[in-house]
Amino acid sequence: MESILITRVGVEDLKKLQAISRVTFEQTFSEHNNDSDMETYLNSSFSDEKLISEIKNAHSEFYFAIEAEKIVGYLKVNTGDAQTEKKDMSAFEIERIYVDQKYLGKKIGQLLFNKAIEIAKAKCASYLWLGVWEENHRALAFYNKNGFVPFDKHIFKLGNDEQTDIMMKRPI
Repeated sequence: MESILITRVGVEDLKKLQAISRVTFEQTFSEHNNDSDMETYLNSSFSDEKLISEIKNAHSEFYFAIEAEKIVGYLKVNTGDAQTEKKDMSAFEIERIYVDQKYLGKKIGQLLFNKAIEIAKAKCASYLWLGVWEENHRALAFYNKNGFVPFDKHIFKLGNDEQTDIMMKRPI
């Protein structure tokens, strides 16, 4: 395996971010959701306006995982008011870690997770938290392996479908 480069995403990377976001989300969830709900979610969550706003938000950061000049995954983290739910100023949210299915098993998710830990430590956060779909068993196993424990549940809306996310956290 070639070495993986982790690089920060800027507004100039919008189209690349949209592409990897759509591909990895569809790979992960399309089998378990209907086309209409998927398309509604993809169009709203990865629109130009929404992603530009998130990239420009001082409390959100995106990172690409790149192997041999190909984007193979990405990370999105949030602090402060950019957090999707908790809004605890000492917390650090991992909103997304997604890896192209062709690259699963190559430890790319772990590298992105390690980058999140590095950023959280630099920001003096006291703990990490995230939400993961209760049916995403691969992700649940990954986060359990990395020391996360469930602490609550919340509803995640995918199109018109309300799904349950397990909220998990771990100290830094």
